[in-house]
Amino acid sequence: MNTTNESDKQNTAKQIITSDLTQFDWPELVAELNKYLRLRTTPIGMKMFESLEEMAAIPKLRRPSAIHTTDQIVGQASRNGWTVGITMDDLVGAQCGAVLGLHPRDEQWLSGDRMAGVWYADQEEASKHQHSMDLVPYGRFKGMVVSPLVSGRLNPPDICLIYATPAQMILFINGLQWTGYKKLEWGCVGESACADSWGRALAKDEPSLSIPCFAERRYGGVMEDELLMAIPPRFIPGVIEGLARLSRNGLRYPIPGYGVSNDVRAGMGVSY
Repeated sequence: MNTTNESDKQNTAKQIITSDLTQFDWPELVAELNKYLRLRTTPIGMKMFESLEEMAAIPKLRRPSAIHTTDQIVGQASRNGWTVGITMDDLVGAQCGAVLGLHPRDEQWLSGDRMAGVWYADQEEASKHQHSMDLVPYGRFKGMVVSPLVSGRLNPPDICLIYATPAQMILFINGLQWTGYKKLEWGCVGESACADSWGRALAKDEPSLSIPCFAERRYGGVMEDELLMAIPPRFIPGVIEGLARLSRNGLRYPIPGYGVSNDVRAGMGVSY
């Protein structure tokens, strides 16, 4: 492990997570997202807590009575509309906790021994996977809460989680790129894809798209055709403005089929 690079990543993440953010009108913002994208899954927020007392002060907070995966906790917010707080004691194992910085990224975890021969050919391959994951630095946070954005109970959340179909998601990204354009590039760790979404967004403070993994779909209720965008809240107003401008240009969801055999010039003349 490159300790210098790891230290740099942890310092960056610490600076990002402590940055001051503005309060948002979440009912209005979510209504706008639904107007342009017709989302079928509840947009939620995720927030890390250094103090369990501070976490416990969140209104209408539910605490698990059983052991869960983080995928299930996220699903309880996005599928059931609950506000749920967890600590490491509520999670089934180190893989879930390490992504949120609630479990150390120690040598045993890095070995990947529990994934060897199951998800990867051998321990060497499994260890490469563990080393590739984006994680919240360990040692600072005690708990995490997820809640529907419209509740306003996490205002602001550290990140927003938006589930969408590929057609909805590309328009979301088009809205994001309307101004301040940059090429967006993401990776895929395979299993443990939560590291690609909420792990990466918390650690790097930037929009992070993932293909939800087997565990997210089996335990978290993620549907077959859903992608997940984890995004710091400050980007959301700009996404909505971009979606509005695209809509005025006739670029909106659902994307109407043009036909594979029609003369393309009339359609292309409007959109390109």
